[in-house]
Amino acid sequence: MVKGYLLAGVVAAAVVWVSFASAGWAVAAGVVAPVLPLLMWRFAAGVWTGARTPSHFEDAAGRAEVMSGTQFEDYVATVARRCGLPVVMTPLSGDWGVDLIVGRRPNRLAVQCKRAARPVGPAAVQEVVAGAPMQDCAQTMVVTNNDFTPAARKLAELHGCHLIGGAQLPQLRALLRQAMSSPGPARPGPVSRFQPSLRRSPSEPRKGR
Repeated sequence: MVKGYLLAGVVAAAVVWVSFASAGWAVAAGVVAPVLPLLMWRFAAGVWTGARTPSHFEDAAGRAEVMSGTQFEDYVATVARRCGLPVVMTPLSGDWGVDLIVGRRPNRLAVQCKRAARPVGPAAVQEVVAGAPMQDCAQTMVVTNNDFTPAARKLAELHGCHLIGGAQLPQLRALLRQAMSSPGPARPGPVSRFQPSLRRSPSEPRKGR
């Protein structure tokens, strides 16, 4: 191994000496040439290791099982802020089932964060869907470290609520951007107090049977 490095150094120095006739450059080439392949190899290995190492947020997603409920909310809020989205964290009480308000009007997103030991049921979807208008939000989302029951998925599909399970947490940033780029469901208009009368007008002829 050492002889190979020395031989590579001598050959590189000789090539530089013949090409440039400079003793300084020849010595430099003789020193650098044997080490250059090793440096390139270590650089490539570092890039490969870095690509395979999960980021801070991906690692946090993997550690969601040991987070508290508040820590899980903080994690989701941090990911949303990393997307460049404004985030409002609602009070612990009186939040109408909405933990985070993400985005800007008129397309704000109401998010409920459920750090759960079992699949999340339809109650979470009901809460965030009911609380979204109270928080002036046009869209809804439930994020959990676990999964969702079939009933929760069916109800979410009915109301257009985004569901993010534990397996999707590493893609949470992209899913938030996708949700914010899509238009929210149409809100129902105000219901008039005055309903049209169903009585027959005196001038209207009676219909036969």
